Amino acid sequence: MDMPQRLKDVKMTKIPPWSYSSIKTYDQCPKKYYHLKVIKDVVEPVTEAIHYGKLFHTAAEEYIRDDKPIPPQFEFVKNTLDNLKQLQGDKHCEYKLALTSNLDPCDFFSENVWWRGVADLLVINGDEARCIDYKTGKSAKYADTDQLELMALAVFKHFPQVKKVKAGLLFVISKNFIKDSYSFENQDKMWMKWFSEYNRMKFSYENNVWNPRPSGLCKKHCYVLECPHNGRN
Repeated sequence: MDMPQRLKDVKMTKIPPWSYSSIKTYDQCPKKYYHLKVIKDVVEPVTEAIHYGKLFHTAAEEYIRDDKPIPPQFEFVKNTLDNLKQLQGDKHCEYKLALTSNLDPCDFFSENVWWRGVADLLVINGDEARCIDYKTGKSAKYADTDQLELMALAVFKHFPQVKKVKAGLLFVISKNFIKDSYSFENQDKMWMKWFSEYNRMKFSYENNVWNPRPSGLCKKHCYVLECPHNGRN
């Protein structure tokens, strides 16, 4: 068993707000998280795929919210977005959700914010909500609905009248739609899983222990070059 790896002393007065993406980075590799999110001495480059994703998110937001014409490069997804526009209810594009550690709704940039998330499209219709997250990757093979679960939990807190959330990951290029649904009655059980995830990250902050977690991603997909497991070395 690897001994805990203590990195340079980092004094943390407060653990920063977390999100689905940050906690997944930690789960993937605590050492990678440490360099990207804690001391921030490594910056992942903005790839062409990331740029494409940002362009699509903006185009979808402006089309659904403002009826701004779809750019020609995204015309292929217009019919899908039209179906989303026709959903009944109040539509919120790129809607910011935030919670305190007591799971109370708060402002996205509040001093006591504990968790943050952004819903690409949130539709509130009485006691039911729909939450859609756009994905511009080429394949839905590794789709992770954990993100949908977290968003649904936040929706229940921000919109107390909502008792059911129907959520989906919309893979724009492959046209896959990975769906799941969540009930208000099950939220306590769902939160227990996320508290457990968060507490593992909290332990690293409190003890300054950030062990590497070698995987197949080390070879070509990590920019922490000082790590002995990095395949670029």
